[in-house]
Amino acid sequence: MNKKTKKIPVALTIAGSDSGGGAGIQADLRTFAYYGVYGCSAITAVTAQNPCEVRRVDALPAGAVKAQLESVFDEFDVGSVKTGMLFDSGIIRAVSKFLSTKRKISVVVDPVMVSTSGAVLLKKDAVSAVAGMLFPVAAWVTPNIHEAELLLGRKIGDEEEMMKAAADFAEKWNCGCIVKGGHLKIKGSIKVDAVAYDGGLYRLSSPEIETRAGHGTGCTFSAAIAAGFALGHPWETALLSAKSFVYGSLVESVMPGGRIYAMFPPAGKYSNKVSIRQCGKY
Repeated sequence: MNKKTKKIPVALTIAGSDSGGGAGIQADLRTFAYYGVYGCSAITAVTAQNPCEVRRVDALPAGAVKAQLESVFDEFDVGSVKTGMLFDSGIIRAVSKFLSTKRKISVVVDPVMVSTSGAVLLKKDAVSAVAGMLFPVAAWVTPNIHEAELLLGRKIGDEEEMMKAAADFAEKWNCGCIVKGGHLKIKGSIKVDAVAYDGGLYRLSSPEIETRAGHGTGCTFSAAIAAGFALGHPWETALLSAKSFVYGSLVESVMPGGRIYAMFPPAGKYSNKVSIRQCGKY
């Protein structure tokens, strides 16, 4: 190696391809690049979509996904992994089995089930596979409220119930959990995510922003957390940075076509807009 060649952190995304570029693999790799992290990928499915609709999903065979994972790990020193759209139980089984052999690597699981436009991105018979196979290998899980309701089998109507849901995930699967509260109305014009980690409950918050650029923000958030872990950041720093990044990307949204897309904010510009504070224990 040339003495001037710099070794940089590596993160891997295991997710579906979004032809519109706003979510999935494309959003994850852009996020990794923003953080200065080298991004690798294992594609689970090819989707024909734009911010308005998912027109078609073609899943890859589980063996093809496994082969991508083996190829990446044979050559790269992967520091963290995030999973997104896995689509069916066969892919979930293959991914979970492989990651179970990589216990020292932080795995961030975004349990993608339904797109913003309402398209089903996870087969109904695979929901139990997410909880039974994937969560046990996760360091962190990042469900939104609708996904948390489906996985826990109950409604979440307020912040207290959201906190309880995060605690239940953390206790049951021995991992950190962030229940994303973007769909929940909170007094005071703020958006709050419920965080449960190592016995503590936390409010991760940012100002509320009116926007139509929400497509792909869940993918971006989990990818930003994974990038933080690849860089060696402690969990509070990784979460705050990811929250700031997503908030700033909405503020700095652009129009590459007929719809508004979230876009990269200047580094650190919105860090004073987010906060995390402990609000209880579980």
